[in-house]
Amino acid sequence: MSGSLPLSTCNSFLDRCFVSTCPNTLDSPPSGETAAHSNKGAQATLPMRYYEGRSRFRIVDVAELWRYRETIWILGLRDLKVRYRQTLIGVAWAILQPLTMMLVFATLFHLMGHMPIVGAVPYAVVAFCGLLGWQLFSTTVTGCSNSLVTNRNMITKIYFPRLALPLSTIVVGIVDLLFAMLVLVGLMAWYGIFPSWHIVTLPLFIALAALTSLAVGIWLSALNAIYRDVGFVVPFLIQVGFFLSPVVYETASVIPKQWQPLYALNPMVGVLEGFRWALLGKSMPPWEMMGVSFTILLAILIGGLIYFRHTERSFADRI
Repeated sequence: MSGSLPLSTCNSFLDRCFVSTCPNTLDSPPSGETAAHSNKGAQATLPMRYYEGRSRFRIVDVAELWRYRETIWILGLRDLKVRYRQTLIGVAWAILQPLTMMLVFATLFHLMGHMPIVGAVPYAVVAFCGLLGWQLFSTTVTGCSNSLVTNRNMITKIYFPRLALPLSTIVVGIVDLLFAMLVLVGLMAWYGIFPSWHIVTLPLFIALAALTSLAVGIWLSALNAIYRDVGFVVPFLIQVGFFLSPVVYETASVIPKQWQPLYALNPMVGVLEGFRWALLGKSMPPWEMMGVSFTILLAILIGGLIYFRHTERSFADRI
């Protein structure tokens, strides 16, 4: 065709253009300054990170959770904001719930003519103290059981330790507890009750209550991710556990002494009685009953972590 360039001429023209725009090609060795720059860039390359298989005896990777501590905190704050978004009184609901329950049971037992407590401490203070511990437990267990299902989009798209989702729910329970503690302080001041040196052990029993709720919640979160029936069972179990735990009554006033070790198989027994001992200075529950509760707590926690670790590999596929 007239006016067209020969193929050899086009190839030579393209070669000259490529060499002029890319001087550091394979055909032209780099100059001294360019070679030094490339070596410096190679030295600045990030080191490679190697991952090994998890040991079957490692129940939980604490170091990995610590690296993702900010993620856990952000998830907890997000749940707190979602919980009280578009509410009229906000976190005051954390105060109204235990306060209303205390008034209902105080009126009920007053009409029955018998208060299920031991000692001279007013029933309102004893009941509200137990309701504080139970509110922390029920709030955290409910949040844990739904944590994986409600965040399934995150689980299927990005990697992070799956245990961070149940752990983040403790933030809501702790915040609710702190606000409700203000009412308890007011009740104790109204009745002239002042805490003794036992108050220094209160953080320990708060930590035990949080640990108990996480131990149960981790089990339920893993089960709910695989079997959706668990989501319907959790509210029923919490309601039954409310009456099987010394929330609105004291153990010594209702449970015979010979049955108390068996009753202590419920780990919340030791936690709630410890709450009252730390805040109200009441007599310490029997050590054997406390020991049984804490042993069961450890067993539930270790078993839940093992089951969670065994099933988390299939969460992204089955959730």
